[in-house]
Amino acid sequence: MTRRAFLQCLAGALLVSGGLGGAGYAFMQKKMFGALPDEELIKEFMRSPHYYNGEFHNLVEHAVLSDKSSTVMALLRSLFVKKENPAPLTSLPTRKDAFAGLDKNEDVLVWLGHSSFYIQLAGKRILIDPVFSPYASPVFFSVQAFAGATPYTADDMPAIDYVFISHDHWDHLDYPTLMQLAPKLGKIVCPLGVKSHLLHWGFDREQIIDGDWGDAVDLADDLRVHFVPSQHFSGRTLTRYKTLWSGYVLETTRQKIFFSGDSGYEIHFAQIGQAFSDIDLALLDCGQYNERWKYVHMNPEDASQAALDVHAKYLLPMHIGKFSLAYHPWFEPFDRITAASRDKPYTLLTPMIGERLSLAGLSSANFSPWWKAVQ
Repeated sequence: MTRRAFLQCLAGALLVSGGLGGAGYAFMQKKMFGALPDEELIKEFMRSPHYYNGEFHNLVEHAVLSDKSSTVMALLRSLFVKKENPAPLTSLPTRKDAFAGLDKNEDVLVWLGHSSFYIQLAGKRILIDPVFSPYASPVFFSVQAFAGATPYTADDMPAIDYVFISHDHWDHLDYPTLMQLAPKLGKIVCPLGVKSHLLHWGFDREQIIDGDWGDAVDLADDLRVHFVPSQHFSGRTLTRYKTLWSGYVLETTRQKIFFSGDSGYEIHFAQIGQAFSDIDLALLDCGQYNERWKYVHMNPEDASQAALDVHAKYLLPMHIGKFSLAYHPWFEPFDRITAASRDKPYTLLTPMIGERLSLAGLSSANFSPWWKAVQ
């Protein structure tokens, strides 16, 4: 989530809570806001070199906003600056047949819009940052999904072995979606601290696999997840940095898939490229950018360079196509990443939301610029 969208969500919540007095206080206590880590969890953080002075820190320290704007100024700007073509005027073209006749043993990927993915690897069914709600905010009138951008619901999902959460912003950790998935959900993989929200929401401690950058966990005989750095921040209210943010590398004997999470461009991409050699598929933050937010989100040209840094064979851009969180036109990231990817050693993949990709057949995948036909 961008700083601007975070402030918009917060502004909406504050308007509701401020306008309702005591009822507003009750609103801010709703379960969807989660819970900050307690003393017991904080003791677990002490092993992390990224946690000190009561907060988690990026590998390279930057202010969230590059111009070091105050919270008040950033809030006012986010509320009153007019956006150009923030959303399509018509419904997005999507696919709704991804799970029809799907063999659990086939390695596949389905982009579900924004940063949400369904992935099958090594016989395991995985969801990353699932958001099936029509808005990514504590209030319905803020950060609404584009028309047609949510073709699937939790009911459409098969039994899920693992849900991966990259961080606790509203457009990645969606309380209603997790509650709807709970009956068919195995375990949840998340960075340090996010467990506090999950425990507050009633998930069992044994269901949660949390980790720090550099940790690795074997999820199956031929499936290992690596927690890797991202350059971002966390928090579901004004309290930030109390939980960690993370990317992931999913590794089998056949595939290495890198999910960047929300991230600005920094040295960690080159470090990931050195640590994991060639990445088969990179899912990279590519939208909701602005010069002020360059330390917490990549623009398309940054994403292209990050794909080169990790030696990716294929790049699938994400954090686009579902929510308008920034000032740029909704379609601009697709156009810019297409231009930036020309003559690069990786292949750009731009599927429609809901389109099933065979991970063994990416070399034959062919996508039209579908966004150009949308008004």
